[in-house]
Amino acid sequence: MNRYEDWLRQAENDLDWARHSFVGGFFAQTCFIAQQAAEKALKSWCFFKGFDIVRTHSIFQIVRALGENGALEKWARELDIYYISARYPDALPAGAPFEILTPEQAQGAIRAAEGIFDLVRARLAGADQP
Repeated sequence: MNRYEDWLRQAENDLDWARHSFVGGFFAQTCFIAQQAAEKALKSWCFFKGFDIVRTHSIFQIVRALGENGALEKWARELDIYYISARYPDALPAGAPFEILTPEQAQGAIRAAEGIFDLVRARLAGADQP
């Protein structure tokens, strides 16, 4: 059973969560959950393409496994930075992530996640079932 649609729906819900976090002023959390949403969207594409398992949380590594580059690689590099640094104080030289990450970074993370979503949705819409 291919569950790529479940992954995509969860990713969409996570992206909505990121947008709500941004509105609430939770910029570090926005960065992290945008990364998570994009990761799940890309995993959805992987599962659609027939991958059995994707054992990484690195969007960049997923992009590489897919043989991709360009904008997708750019967004992956931007979002992967937030996987740890947006959650743990010891990932930064000083301060807590919520004190360091900015509204501009959070907006950029949402834009990058939206870019990945748009690409995955377009590919799914234009693809035949595997």
